[in-house]
Amino acid sequence: MLFPILDSSTISPHSIPEYHCPDRVMDLGVSEDHFSRPVGLFLASDIQQLRQAIEECKQEILELPENSDRQKDAVVRLIHLRLKLQELNDPLEDEPNLRILLEHRFYKEKSKSVKHVCDKCSTFIWGLIQTWYTCTGCSYSCHSKCLNLITKPCVRSKVSHQAEYELSICPEAGLDSQDYRCAECRTPISLRAVPSEARQCDYTGQYYCISCHWNDLAVIPARAIHNWDFEPRKVSRCSMRYLALMLGRPVLKLREINPLLFNYVEELVEIRKLRQDILLMKPYFITCKEAMEARLLLQLQDRQHFVENDDMYSLQDLLDISSGRLGCTLTEIHTTFAKHIKLDCERCQAKGFVCELCKEGDILFPFDSHTSVCQDCAAVFHRDCYYDNSTSCPRCMRLSLRKQTQNPEAEP
Repeated sequence: MLFPILDSSTISPHSIPEYHCPDRVMDLGVSEDHFSRPVGLFLASDIQQLRQAIEECKQEILELPENSDRQKDAVVRLIHLRLKLQELNDPLEDEPNLRILLEHRFYKEKSKSVKHVCDKCSTFIWGLIQTWYTCTGCSYSCHSKCLNLITKPCVRSKVSHQAEYELSICPEAGLDSQDYRCAECRTPISLRAVPSEARQCDYTGQYYCISCHWNDLAVIPARAIHNWDFEPRKVSRCSMRYLALMLGRPVLKLREINPLLFNYVEELVEIRKLRQDILLMKPYFITCKEAMEARLLLQLQDRQHFVENDDMYSLQDLLDISSGRLGCTLTEIHTTFAKHIKLDCERCQAKGFVCELCKEGDILFPFDSHTSVCQDCAAVFHRDCYYDNSTSCPRCMRLSLRKQTQNPEAEP
């Protein structure tokens, strides 16, 4: 892991000894004092002196016997010098904690991990010695020195201003429409990898260079809606971030985009019925003191749209429906809500209905599976009674009669 920072154009791979000694690895940057007094130079405290020391050290490595202890020590010393040079080129203490660029809000990271990769230059971020930033909006990470090279605005701004999906499956226009350049950074690309490899994003259909397309995998919304296909496919970095930010947003109106989907996916029909029942339960809860104190509706706080409508879905909803998780979760919540209304709370029970057609049976609620609800007055009846009845709704008739009595002049 240490050798890639060496200058491979100057040192032949055959002249660099294999290095496996754990003691030497642990010693890196701990007890060596080559930062201040490397061999071959009395004092290396600025960039020019460090560069001179690096050149001398590389020449020494080439002249020493191959695989000798002295050569291994020289390699370790060269690594120290290169790290120190990088540290001077990228000082930690002079960088501000917040940088705002192209609607990105970059905050200086404190992590010393080396597992991160710069989204701009596609190289490792050496957190121990390099300053790096992460955008709090889209999680774009990059070196401090790469910040001013960023050309792509923060995708969170697009999510905030234009929260909608591309609903055509891989809408390819061709490389010629991009002038044979990367759709993001405009680097020349081609399918023959000359001068640079062109990689297609399955979400946008556009082509990107290898710096802007890392073969990240993501579920494509258009494929999920039109084909019920949740197989992850390769997307560009920009598309990957956008899809990640959009994952939980309820922007998909399935009955308008693909109404036939409900005929072929039974789970969708089940979820729609559960959501409709929950909307019928909501008025009971918002007028019930016990339900408000128990915060029953907060059980759906991660899916707030479920207590607002029954036709909007997020891509995460569709993923959870496909896996079966949402059906189980929503059934449990539905059972808890129904139990409160029908069994636990006397106030909610008092808001039930008696079938005015047969005037028999238990108290009815609009979310019961065997009931029907009048579309005009919201009265609840047994389903069989409601469809067998040839007259109009008794409650509607009673309300109409009362209205005529109170306003006799209103009728012709």
